[in-house]
Amino acid sequence: MTATEVRLEEILLDPTGPRVVALGGGHGLAITLEAVQSYASEITAVVAVADDGGSSGRLTSGLGMPPPGDLRRCLLALSPEPSVWSELFAYRFSGGDIEDHSLGNLLLAALTDLTGDFASASDAAGRMLGAVGRVVPAANQAAVLRATVGGQELTGQAVISKARGGVSSFTVGPGDLEAHPDALHAIANADQIVIGPGSLYTSLLAVLMVPGIADAVMASSARRVFVLNLICQDGETLGLTGAQHLADLGEVGGVKGPGAVVVHGRGLRLPSSPAIPVMAVHLGEEDAMTWGWSVRRADVTDHDAEWPEHEPLALGKVLGELV
Repeated sequence: MTATEVRLEEILLDPTGPRVVALGGGHGLAITLEAVQSYASEITAVVAVADDGGSSGRLTSGLGMPPPGDLRRCLLALSPEPSVWSELFAYRFSGGDIEDHSLGNLLLAALTDLTGDFASASDAAGRMLGAVGRVVPAANQAAVLRATVGGQELTGQAVISKARGGVSSFTVGPGDLEAHPDALHAIANADQIVIGPGSLYTSLLAVLMVPGIADAVMASSARRVFVLNLICQDGETLGLTGAQHLADLGEVGGVKGPGAVVVHGRGLRLPSSPAIPVMAVHLGEEDAMTWGWSVRRADVTDHDAEWPEHEPLALGKVLGELV
């Protein structure tokens, strides 16, 4: 670690704060990582490795590496100081053979080839970006998601996330998939474990169902927090209540209370969309208690966003109070 990185950590993280591990993937996990920087002393993101769409999917199928997209997004969320490196990692090509490829994904592919290890590539990228926390893949190989949706057998994160009809079965493979040791170590030594927000199946359960992860979460003495989504996701959770989210988290993902569920506590302005059904997710105290959780209601939404999403500062305030 360079002197510059040490100074950034001293400026941005509270040395007296808790060790926080955040699990998930995609945009939701990035918001959580921004939120926990307001109170944590150490931050570790344990990231899903199941994305098979877009740039990530092309690199996974072409190079046999885990998908880098969610990991790249988390590294950028943990790199609040703007730099040339952060601009490069966020840059996306718009033409030629590399159209729609993220340069950050390509750099992570190159670092994986140079270091021989995806997690080592993430650490190297974190040093380049001056990240104030660590991003660890849930596994050191790509995970394959399989689900039965509306009676159809589907394979792959991209397909499952868009299918309507209700998920009746969900598995994470392949058979030799196992949790990354560094992820298990971080979970075991955490003071707080934050799950969500994010796609219930293709982000959250995609991490928790990697063999060893859910057991480590349940064995850890850390305070567990589940950040409930603001709205149902068209496709995989369309029409699911908050109680059903907790049921799948426990029955399918293997993670139950005790812990706290962060629920948005004010009226939610739902956008009008003729193409996408938009439904708020509600959760009652008694339904949460069925799975061992307590409910913490707070205004955690970004009121200026065009689409419902959590506001990092508001979420960070609540998470800090729940340590």
